[in-house]
Amino acid sequence: MEELEQLGIIPVDYAVLRSLFSDYRSPRNKIANLEQAEKIIRLKRGVYVVSPKVSKQLLSVELVANHIYGPSYVSMESALHYYGLIPEQVYTIRSITPNRSKYFENQIGRFEYITVNENYYSIGIKQQTVENKYTFLIATPEKALCDMISVTPRLRIQSEKAFVAYLEEDLRLEMSALENMNMRIVKECINTGKKKGVLELLLKLLQ
Repeated sequence: MEELEQLGIIPVDYAVLRSLFSDYRSPRNKIANLEQAEKIIRLKRGVYVVSPKVSKQLLSVELVANHIYGPSYVSMESALHYYGLIPEQVYTIRSITPNRSKYFENQIGRFEYITVNENYYSIGIKQQTVENKYTFLIATPEKALCDMISVTPRLRIQSEKAFVAYLEEDLRLEMSALENMNMRIVKECINTGKKKGVLELLLKLLQ
């Protein structure tokens, strides 16, 4: 399947697949047969990715998350785990979006998208390039932590001691990572986001 192999692990929409098989009498049937044969995986209606058994490459759940719903960037525990800052395996890839909150589930996994305001959304987004093959959007470590704080329901922390306990015991965060976090990003999150009091505790810890 040379046509599919050339796509690699980059998700594509139905129109791209259709043009790829335009020489076939029925491109629609060809695409349906490929999906049934598990050579392509449907991520959501109209969006597909080539199966790893065809591409011979591991899929990137972060890249998939960007393509399923956007604009969005991978964040919270999904980003913190990607950076190696929390130990727990993450089973739902969580992202931030300025659009409506959404949830998708497919063969690859579960994908959740949480709404924030546009001014807050645009802070602390990083383009992560992997082996010069593909790029996805992900929160910087400090933005991922700010997002975690901002969107977690009923998170009420009023002292620095309680905040440290939250980081160490609830998140099991690698505390040495705080030394390299960008205070400017945290300040921008305080100015535009929610949970300002808790975010100010984070800023105080970074100072």
